[in-house]
Amino acid sequence: LKAVILIGGPQKGTRFRPLSFEVPKPLFPVAGVPMVQHHIEACAKVPGMKEILLMGFYQPHEALSRFLVSAQQEFKIPIRYLQEYAALGTGGGIYHFRDQILSGGAEAFFVLNADVCSEFPLQEMLEFRQRHGDAHSFVILGTTANRTQALNYGCIVANADTQEVQHYVEKPSTFVSEIINCGVYLFTPAIFQHIGEVFQRNQQELVLEENSNGWQRAEVIRLEQDVFTALAGSGKLYVYKTDGFWSQIKSAGSAIYASRLYLNQYSKSHPERLAQNKPGGPIIRGNVYIHPTAAIDSTAVLGPNVSIGEGVTVGAGVRVRESIVLHGASLHDHTCVLNTIVGWDSTIGRWARVEGTPSDPNPNDPYAKIDSETLFRDGRLTPSITILGCSVTIPAEVVILNSIVLPHKELSRSYKNQIIL
Repeated sequence: LKAVILIGGPQKGTRFRPLSFEVPKPLFPVAGVPMVQHHIEACAKVPGMKEILLMGFYQPHEALSRFLVSAQQEFKIPIRYLQEYAALGTGGGIYHFRDQILSGGAEAFFVLNADVCSEFPLQEMLEFRQRHGDAHSFVILGTTANRTQALNYGCIVANADTQEVQHYVEKPSTFVSEIINCGVYLFTPAIFQHIGEVFQRNQQELVLEENSNGWQRAEVIRLEQDVFTALAGSGKLYVYKTDGFWSQIKSAGSAIYASRLYLNQYSKSHPERLAQNKPGGPIIRGNVYIHPTAAIDSTAVLGPNVSIGEGVTVGAGVRVRESIVLHGASLHDHTCVLNTIVGWDSTIGRWARVEGTPSDPNPNDPYAKIDSETLFRDGRLTPSITILGCSVTIPAEVVILNSIVLPHKELSRSYKNQIIL
């Protein structure tokens, strides 16, 4: 068994700015650990997992290399990064590196998108495949969305008895199905034959369009539109529906929501990562992650859904809720931080208030997903969480509301509903 995690590249993750300026999006900490580490932990738990491959088109990056070395030591499993020469799409990358994936005689492999958060029921997908299809069938992880939001995802129509996928449409314009694609797949080597057919077809089309200038286009293959749509109804593709949590992490606001989902899971999976109320320690409400190197005053109140990074200092009487505070940030006495991501090495002055508007899914709808809101609506900034880029300084006694502050800014006054360049 192997696993491939698709991490994209610097042109992707634009909705994640300004946070993705400092660190590749897959290394952004969610619930205290890099986003992609949750994927690696899930893969490393599967018995018989021999190797984990990260695939994307980031340049070899110091932070990425450091992360891979430490993850290999922690999980005792080979983890390698394969760099694409260009953005090849979700299917093009795995086709380009098919020899690497199949080396050592891999009988099956998982493919996971890095920008989703989930319980990753990988073992269950394996067992489901053994019960259903033959040895050469493929499995998509699916979940239920509500009717309006399903249109934003890949929609799957499956046979109710066998769970065989009969029809697949990526982001349909009208309602097709409430079952959506979670971006987690279980493939066998036979998938490369199907991706290869798309590749051949792309090449033939390029030959016909003689005036086309892109030699690259034949290699760009999208699993969803090019492969699944063709495989649906062929008896080879099945969907495993999960009732566990699942969300996309497209925008910075969805990182706070994903952080909440993972922190909730920690009580079962990693109780040691959750902060406890201790004499002389800060007051903890709900699920909170605190890095061991953070210095927090005993009168601070943290939680629910707070993640405090490395070397953060939190002063007296500080209130933090539904927020991610990244390493090296410092919150001076009596600051209030709600629904905010505080960037690396940022400073918030005394009695300042930094607040955003949560973009959570509808709590009354069990199948609601997070909307990846556009930044502007009707020419105005959509109220969303507040983001401070790295090394932002907020003066004492100001209010920052629903704003995005780009890195290395020193503010002098209060702001509301603005992008501060």
